[in-house]
Amino acid sequence: MKKLFLLLKQGNISALIASTVNAAIAILKGIAYVLTGNVAMFAETMHSIGDSANQFFVFIGSALSKKSPTKRFPNGFGRLVNLVLLGAVLVVGIMAYETILEGYHHILHPVESTGFLIIVSVLVISIILEALVLFKAMKETLHEVGVEAKGFEIIPKSFVNVNKAKAATRLVFLEDIVATGGGLLALIAVVISQYTSFHHAEGIASIIIGLLMFYVVGKTFLDNAAGVLGEADENMQNKIGTVVLEDPDVIDVPDITVLKEGDEFHVELTVEVDPTISIAAADDIKDRLVKKIMKENGVGDVVVEFDENDNISSWDKRGIGKDKLKKK
Repeated sequence: MKKLFLLLKQGNISALIASTVNAAIAILKGIAYVLTGNVAMFAETMHSIGDSANQFFVFIGSALSKKSPTKRFPNGFGRLVNLVLLGAVLVVGIMAYETILEGYHHILHPVESTGFLIIVSVLVISIILEALVLFKAMKETLHEVGVEAKGFEIIPKSFVNVNKAKAATRLVFLEDIVATGGGLLALIAVVISQYTSFHHAEGIASIIIGLLMFYVVGKTFLDNAAGVLGEADENMQNKIGTVVLEDPDVIDVPDITVLKEGDEFHVELTVEVDPTISIAAADDIKDRLVKKIMKENGVGDVVVEFDENDNISSWDKRGIGKDKLKKK
């Protein structure tokens, strides 16, 4: 039990906060739907339930992915978070289907709902809470990618860097954008239905919210399917290759692989060195390179192999390797 508690402490905090807030919002919306029968409120209730369940799975998956390797699973559990997220999207998919179906029925048979003040109050409260959670996810995104920002500049910078954040944070970010936007859409539909005879607006809003939820399902599925298979990160490869070539004893980097496994990077590289150096010198070079690479954000483990200098530059991303070859 103690080990489980320690693992949970390492889970994605943004996901846990978002799950808790969305659970409270779902209860509020559910009560409002029961009291008023408003179809847009039904859509928002389904949306919040789906988000809360999904984000709770994200928190659990991100925590369990930190579990240390075992004899049975020597490569660790880094990709477990991707598997959990693939399962979690099924929950959102079911909720999205029910939301669209309910909206379709309302368009065919529009019914004027009651309790306008209750609906508006609940939606305004939920929009504010979801916006706060979204802002927290934005700050978490920038923290993970190592970008500093204050005040309103957090918003544009988080959008630019969100694809570099951890899978769990990306999902929370995306879901909260859709949740906040869906709340605003539902609020507009309710106002239109209240002050005009166009009662179909609530059904249309419900369908749009359902489609936005399906977008989250599709985006999350594609991102995490790649993570389960083991997706190479070219940007990190180039960054680490450049760092390695700065070492005075490294002549070239003929091979480098950086795989994203859950929230961490697994790095394997081959470096060319002077073939006359001793084993002790090679060991010092290895320790030095591992220490440098491990300083990069998100790197979990590093494997370094050596090869003798073949006087051919394999590093074609930069000119550093060629310059070193000429000098040596």
